[in-house]
Amino acid sequence: MTRYEEVYYLIASRIVQGTYPEGSILPSEAQMLDEFQVSRHTVRKALDMLMENAYILKRQGKGSLVLGRERLIFPISGLTSYKELQEIQGFESATKVVSLERKKINAEVAAYTGFNEGDTAWFVLRARLIDGEAVITDNDVILTTFVPHLDTQIAENSIYAYLEDELGLEIAYANKEITVDSLNDDDHHYLNLRKFDNNIVSVKSKVYLGDASFFQYTESRHRVDKFRFVDFARRRKTLI
Repeated sequence: MTRYEEVYYLIASRIVQGTYPEGSILPSEAQMLDEFQVSRHTVRKALDMLMENAYILKRQGKGSLVLGRERLIFPISGLTSYKELQEIQGFESATKVVSLERKKINAEVAAYTGFNEGDTAWFVLRARLIDGEAVITDNDVILTTFVPHLDTQIAENSIYAYLEDELGLEIAYANKEITVDSLNDDDHHYLNLRKFDNNIVSVKSKVYLGDASFFQYTESRHRVDKFRFVDFARRRKTLI
């Protein structure tokens, strides 16, 4: 983890935990330089990351305004693991590994993932519990070419931490598609739905390594009341 990411995670945790409440102004760059003992460039990169993930609004000459956090936040443009989000936002959660299998990719799976039929992959289904309720399912298909070993303990903790820290892989970027879908049989079976739930938020991602190798397809299905998905869009005027 880079130094600016460490500063980002620390400030984000303070915002979520109320140390920096909604509507307050963050300490000045000079104060952060003194506290974190880092360069001004590092502080500014951390602040940019906080703004991109909707934690703050930077205002020229007026400091960084802390924004409200009504629900758990899932950044659209970022590539952050569930474990990292949990640590940043400070919510209690547990992960249940429903199934973990190593098998060949068939024609049906190849069609929706984009992998080649006949490739071998890990198929992982996990349920994420918050306040004792299963509110997310994660369905992962991960090529064994890049991840020869995977087990339940790794899947319960953090697959990305294992890939980066143990295997030395560089997880670089993802293409994401977010839709609101009708509930399916798996949603009814694995999630704690309410009587009036009719839809689910689905986030489908194709994830790539630093060398542009496509190694993971994942679909996360979220109960609609627990989350909001955010991005920070900056207008750039173009001349036509």
